[in-house]
Amino acid sequence: MTFDLYIGDRTFSSWSLRGWLMMEKFNLPFRAHMVGLYAQTMADDMADLVPARLVPVMKMPDGTIVGESLAMAETLAEAHADRHMWPDDPAARATARWLCAEMASGFSALRGECAMQLQHVNTGFQPTEATRADLGRVETLWTHAARFQTDGPWLFGAYSLADVFYAPVCARIVGYDLPVSDTARAYCMTTISDPAFRAWRAEGLKVTYDPFPYDMGVPTGDWPV
Repeated sequence: MTFDLYIGDRTFSSWSLRGWLMMEKFNLPFRAHMVGLYAQTMADDMADLVPARLVPVMKMPDGTIVGESLAMAETLAEAHADRHMWPDDPAARATARWLCAEMASGFSALRGECAMQLQHVNTGFQPTEATRADLGRVETLWTHAARFQTDGPWLFGAYSLADVFYAPVCARIVGYDLPVSDTARAYCMTTISDPAFRAWRAEGLKVTYDPFPYDMGVPTGDWPV
């Protein structure tokens, strides 16, 4: 039973990263297919996935098309209860779902101002007050999750879908050198140091872009991992 996952450019597609981590981190059998977000082939690449219009998109073994990352997450967790994709504790599980839902619908300033890019660190970037407010909210949610944390470095102890959904946030914090607490930065470093994340980034760096899509016009430094 193999899933087909359709993703965009790895260096930039934050939602594609989420879809891929759902599969990769929980050892689900899948084939990844690239959709040309920057090669102007997106419509053709997704022609057989109607009515989906954004990546990631999942095609299930029976041919069912599932779009939207939250729907994909719930579908996979339901079909693979043995993989413990959500925390086992009911209160922690409800909280993890809350965090994922807020991530999917919120943080518009952070997402709009700091498009995910995994190539370098924008060392001279200055976030707006709206983005700083989003970062404060992220830290509030991460601190709230910590009360349910068991042994382990992730939001709820063991890796869960909550960590999947916040991986691109960690990438933004690192990639724009955004102001967060030491605790939050340590979690971000755990995320980008994880072998799965590093493998995703390494594949993305095999593709070059001229011009680079998200040149912020500020000094840049090396990615820390």
